[in-house]
Formats: sequence, structure tokens, C-alpha cells
Amino acid sequence: MTSASTNGIAINGTEVFDLLRDDLAAIEREFGRDTVSGVMAITEIGEYLRAGGGKRIRPALLLLSSKLFNYDGRGAVKLGAVVEIIHTATLVHDDIIDEAKTRRGRPAANTQWGNSKCVLAGDWLYMQAFKVAVQERNFRILDALIELTQQMVEGELLQMEKLGKLISLAEHFDLIYRKTACLFSVCMRMGAILAGATAEQEEQVGRYGRDLGMAFQIVDDVLDLTASEEILGKPVASDLREGKVTMAVIHALERCAADERQMIKMVVKDRAFNGVTHADILRILSCYGSLDAANALAAQYADSARKAICTFPDSEIKRALLWAPEFVVAREK
Repeated sequence: MTSASTNGIAINGTEVFDLLRDDLAAIEREFGRDTVSGVMAITEIGEYLRAGGGKRIRPALLLLSSKLFNYDGRGAVKLGAVVEIIHTATLVHDDIIDEAKTRRGRPAANTQWGNSKCVLAGDWLYMQAFKVAVQERNFRILDALIELTQQMVEGELLQMEKLGKLISLAEHFDLIYRKTACLFSVCMRMGAILAGATAEQEEQVGRYGRDLGMAFQIVDDVLDLTASEEILGKPVASDLREGKVTMAVIHALERCAADERQMIKMVVKDRAFNGVTHADILRILSCYGSLDAANALAAQYADSARKAICTFPDSEIKRALLWAPEFVVAREK
């Protein structure tokens, strides 16, 4: 387990989760309560999704941000559930759009209940998240959540327009900001807003969240290409099968020979490995150091995240936030 330190005092992952254990357990209970509806299908889908687990990184960031500014109220637990419900709603809609069969090693919800019910359950989850958030009576938090959901929906639409196409790195980074990094950033900002932090402090932790989210997604995209199906809990190279090019692939496309470019283009356009194997693509990526380049950029974003909060006074919470980028870059699933 990696550790982070300031003033020579290290903290590791176990200690971070010990710091947050009670609050994360409270968020899990809140999530369970908030996803109960008078309509049985919504309750069943909500419980199925909650029981699927996940890393709960987003609510953990909101908790850490609020604690960084010594917040001690109930709002962080309620809003931690809100961000996890929003994240869950996006996954439901993503799986429908991507026609996914599995998620986290289990059948995707849409394979169990069908697309129509899952679209509506996702919509209900979004609205429920806002209903809970309104209870905080804080317009800045609502503004942040509204901006977030618009960015995420726009990101999904932009991605759909680019499926099967060879996009630029700038377009790719815009997509991963909208789909992942924006939520990480808003989690950090909401913790600061709850605690009454200054605008400058909110901007600092928001930048930390954004850069951490960029690192997280770049690593995610590399793992999609390199990890095993058992570890990922879904088919390998899902992105290519869905017609999506990610950073390592774009890096190789900018450098490879015409015949290699044609091989990649064929997989992306067909959204299938017809006559070109996953091993062929990995060979091209390895030849041009593209996986290493993606990992190196993820490490740069992780470093940038740490720098964004380096001026805050030393504390257990700050050390936990300094550890998180190391965890994100070193993870294997």
C-alpha cells in the first residue's frame, strides 16, 4: 500500500478508510433510504445498484473536503449520498447507451429490468438526488450540482457524436473532464461550500478534484486495455468495442505507420475485433510507448492534484488527500 506524508508522517489507505468508516457507513444507509420509492421497480433497481458496491471515492472526497475545513454537521453525509446517487444514475444511463452486459462483475441493471425501466429509474435517481440536496437550503450547492449534471449529460451526448471516429487528444480530454473529473471537482467544492470555506479555498480543492479525476479516468482507460476481465468485472477493451478511442490509442495514432493506423481505425469503426485482435492493438500501443505515455500523464495530473492543496496546514485529513492521487495511479481495477 502506498503512503503519503507531510512533515515525514505517513498515512496509508487503511488509515484513510478508518478515518471515514463511520461516515461512509452512514452514507450507505442514507443511499439505501433515499432510493426507496412507492414504485417497486425503482426500489428494486436502486437496491441492486447500491448492493453492487463500487469504491465510493466520490463521497469519500466530499467527506475529506468538508473535514479539511473542520465541518462537523450532518450535511456531508446527506450530500455524500447525493453524489453517489448521481454517479449511479449516470452509470445506469451509460450502460443502456453502451448496451453493456456487465458492470462490476454482475449483470448490468438493463439486462435485468430492460432499457425502458432503467432509463426511468435513472431519471428518478437524478431527481431524488436533487430532492435530498434541496434540504440543505444552499443555492451554491444546487448551482454546483446543476452545472455538474449538465456537463455530464453534454459529455455523454458529445461522446455519442464521436463514436467510431478518431478524435483528437483535446476532444478526449474535454470528454473525460465532463464525464469524470467534473464530478470529482464538484465533490471537493461541495465539501468546502458546506464548511463555509473561502472562494479561493473552494477553487483550490476544486482544482485538486479535477486533476485527481483526470488521473483516475486516464488510468481507468489504460486498465480497460490491459487488465483482465476477472479484475475489471467487464469485458476487456470495452472502449474500443464501443467505438471509443482513449489517450493511449490517440497517442499511438499520432505516431504509427499507415497500416497500423488502418488496423486501429477498422476496430473503432466496426466496434468489433474483426480480423484484428486485442493483442494486435496492444502490440501497436507497446511499440510506440503509448501505455507508458498515458500512465505518465496520469502521474502528472496526480502530482498537480497534490500541489493544489500543498498550502493547507498539515493534518490527518490533508495527508489522506495527499495519499488519494497515489492510490488512483497505482490501482489495478
